[in-house]
Parts: sequence; structure tokens; C-alpha cells
Amino acid sequence: MRENARTTSGTSVRVSDPSPLSGMCPLCIRECKVLCEVGKSAFRGREVLYPEPEKFGESTAASNKDYGLNWTDFQIMVEVRGTKGIEEDSDKALFPNVDVFQTLGGIKVKIPVIIPGLGSTDVARRNWLGLSIGAAISGVIDVIGENVCGMDEDAKFDSNGKVIDSPQLKFRVDHYRKFWDGKFGDIGVQTNVEDQRCGVAAYAINTLGVNIIERKWGQGAKNIGGEVRIYSLEKAIMLKKRGYVVIPDPEDAAVQEAFRKHVFDTFERHSRVGMPEFGGFVEDIKRLRGEGAKKVFLKTGSPNPYAIAFILKCASAARVDLLTLDGGGGGTGMSPVPMMQECSTPTIYLESIVLEAARILKKKGKFIPDIVIAGGFVNETQIFKAIAMSNFGDGPIVKGVAMARAPITAAMKADYFTKLAEAEDLPHAFRDRYSDDPSKFFITMTDLKARYGAAVGKELPWTGVGVYTYFDRIKVGLQQLIAGCKKFRLDLIDREDLASLTPLARDVAAIPMIHEYQRKAFENILEY
Repeated sequence: MRENARTTSGTSVRVSDPSPLSGMCPLCIRECKVLCEVGKSAFRGREVLYPEPEKFGESTAASNKDYGLNWTDFQIMVEVRGTKGIEEDSDKALFPNVDVFQTLGGIKVKIPVIIPGLGSTDVARRNWLGLSIGAAISGVIDVIGENVCGMDEDAKFDSNGKVIDSPQLKFRVDHYRKFWDGKFGDIGVQTNVEDQRCGVAAYAINTLGVNIIERKWGQGAKNIGGEVRIYSLEKAIMLKKRGYVVIPDPEDAAVQEAFRKHVFDTFERHSRVGMPEFGGFVEDIKRLRGEGAKKVFLKTGSPNPYAIAFILKCASAARVDLLTLDGGGGGTGMSPVPMMQECSTPTIYLESIVLEAARILKKKGKFIPDIVIAGGFVNETQIFKAIAMSNFGDGPIVKGVAMARAPITAAMKADYFTKLAEAEDLPHAFRDRYSDDPSKFFITMTDLKARYGAAVGKELPWTGVGVYTYFDRIKVGLQQLIAGCKKFRLDLIDREDLASLTPLARDVAAIPMIHEYQRKAFENILEY
């Protein structure tokens, strides 16, 4: 990662040996046509703080900073003897028999995954069908993110500014439930400051019949409020009138003239951050339950360690059903790149601090909500390690992980490649290996056809098939890893199944390195 050239901002440098400290070329010359971050900022200013504006809605973004500690710094320690969770029988101890079902916030899920808070960003809106239907048929929880009602141009509000109809929110809820079996997973609605002001929770509960309401305090990529780009002057003005912060001011005549002349092409819409206070939060959660919320979640970012302790204390006192903590570096839509790179607590450090706080509360006999960790999860090895690390012998504290960018990518890729197939423009290598027919190149088609018949590829879109197929890989991968440890239930994996590969990993997670692993047991086997 270079300070003065990032793929997220579409910048580069002229030379191959930039200054390690500044990232600038050692010899910066006038006659240079390459745009580094400094150079591009001379023209586009604040736009360069964000992932390329031209790609907004068609991309997801995250940090590319190496935090010095990653999940690859831990190795899974497989076992050769015995079994746990199943009979010690070679005909039964098979990886497909591993139980990876989980309960998150009192809701049964088929794999320990939640899709967290994808709200008013264009990338969430454009891929919602695939994300929601894919989540529903995979049996996982999907949470609709913040600002959907406020951004809905067709939403209606009463004289007190409370939402009474939002076609966009209804669309998102309905399309999850269209394929939901009512047993595994569910659809939730996240609420921030603006959502609370316009009564989104009450509308979601009473009109749409939503069971899960989530309060949001922040996220790992930023803690300055949700941000999106607005391409229409009229919509920018509408959003300002609805109480959002819109930059630059769309009602300013000079700004309007500059927009019409394409000096700039998008407005920024910002939402506010809450000011959490212990007593107020506990009362707020009681009030939500009184309004009919069957499950109440809290999603926060990854601030400094003592703030994480405050978050756990609040979640415990309010007895929230599920707490999602988002590790630094993540991102989906329009988080400022410098914040993604340099702010918040990275995921593994975050989990270690969360575990410490949870254990202190547990010793005091306090309530511990189900905890989910977010922040860069893309595969089953990371999920395994996050859950196993949290089990000190009495069951995992971390019940699952939240994934946003990866499911979005699965939906986008499925959509793009099926459209390439329609246009007879698939990459030759892909077409030759997997065919040019979506009913053949999605490997889960046999299963889905048996369940949904002719709906596959129609009411059940290919994007949903892509998300389901991705989650199916996660499920099978988890089963294989857990079976390798000779355990056959997700809740049985623990810290004894991990070893650190670096001294830093050992110090942060308090997990021995491989050469230190189970030394007493090693000696006992050879001595007796």
C-alpha cells in the first residue's frame, strides 16, 4: 500500500521507487502526466478522499493496508484420533455429517453468517434481488441497512415527518420473504439517527411485519455516518429538505450552475452519527421492544479498546439479542479511503478485545448477547478461526461472522457473467470449461431445480443463484475443516484447534505457536 497511489482512488506514481515515507516520487517533475493522489487532488479535491466516484454503485471498496496481523497468521490444528459430536465410526465420521447450523440472536441459520446493513448505497440497491433471495434460500439473516426510507423518492410521510409508506423498503422486505421458508434466517431493518427521527422502526414493525430492528452506531470503515453519491439536483434538494446533510448545498444558485456545467457530477449525502449514552440506550431498546420488535440488534464499528468495553456494557445491560462489531478496514460503498486505511481497530485485534470484555462480564454473571464479528471475511477458514478463537471451553462467544463485500461480489459476478452469456461474449476459457449456459455453469443447479423448478433463472434470479452457490461453498468448506479436527458440531471447535504462526499472533490472541502447542501432552504420550 502506497500513501500517494491507490487503486481505490485511481492514482499511481511515475516511478517504481517512490519515497517510503511520503509515497511521492523522489524526483517530482512538472512535465508528468501521471496522476498521483497529490496531483489528482489538485483538480478534484475532496472527491479523491473516496473510492473512484465514477465506479459508485458498481463496485465495493475496502482498505488494502497490511495491519501486520491476519487470519493467515493462525493455523488450524487437525486431529488424527477420536471424534467429538458423532460416534467414533469411520462410516459416520464423514464431513457432510458436520452440523454447521447456528442460532444468531435467537434465530436459526443454516450457516453462521449474517449479511449486515446494506442500505441506501447504489451497489446494495442494484444487487438487492440477488442478495436478499440468495440469503433467504441459504437460510441466513439479511439486514436492510440505513436510510432506505429517507432515500426513497416515492416514500410518503405524515404531518409529523413519520414515514407511512416506502415502496423501496417494502420491496426489500418482500423479496426476501418471497423465498424465505420461515424457519431459517429472517429479514431485519437497520436504523440510524435519521431513520429514528422519521419512525422507520415503527413502520417496519407495524406495516411490513418485520421482526428484527437493528440500531446502528458506526462501522469499521468509518464512524462519520452513512454516505452516498447523488446524481440528480432535484433529488439532492429533496434529501436536504428531508433533513440530510448534502454537500455542496444543492439550494445554492452558484452550486446549481456548476452542477449544470459539469464542474462536478455528484452530490454527497451524509447522515448523522448517534451520540450513545448508557441509560438512554437501555431505555431505547425497551421502547423498541414495546413497539413490537421481536428481536433487537446493535451494530457498531471498531473504536478504541475502552469504547469497545462501553459497547459491550451497553449491549449487556439492554440485553440486545445480537451485537455486530465491525473490524477496521472493511467497506462496501462510499467510505473515505483514508478512514478505511487508518482508522478503527483491525478485525483480529478487535475480536481479542471483545473476548476480553465478554469474559469479564461473564465472570460477573452479566448477560452476554450473541456476538458477530465483521471486517473482511471472505471464506470458511477465516470463519472457523474467528469462532474457534472465541471458545475457551464453554462454547463460542463469537457465534458467527458478518459478510457484505463477498456476497455483493457473488451477486455482481453472477449478473455480469449471465449477461455475457446472453451476449455470447463470455471469456473463452470460462465458456470452454463451464459452458455458455447458466443452467450448467452454476454447480448448484441440480439442488435448486429440485427445490424451485422453473422459477430458477426467472423469479429466482441468477444473482440469487450466485449468492446461494457462494454460501454453499462456505458451508461445505466449514464442514471439511471441522471434520479435519475430528469434531462434528460447529460449537465444538475451540482455541485448542488453533496455533499461532507468528509471535505477534501469539501475543494478541494468547494462542501458542506451533512449536509450543500442547507440549505437556506431547511429552506425556512419549513417556508413558
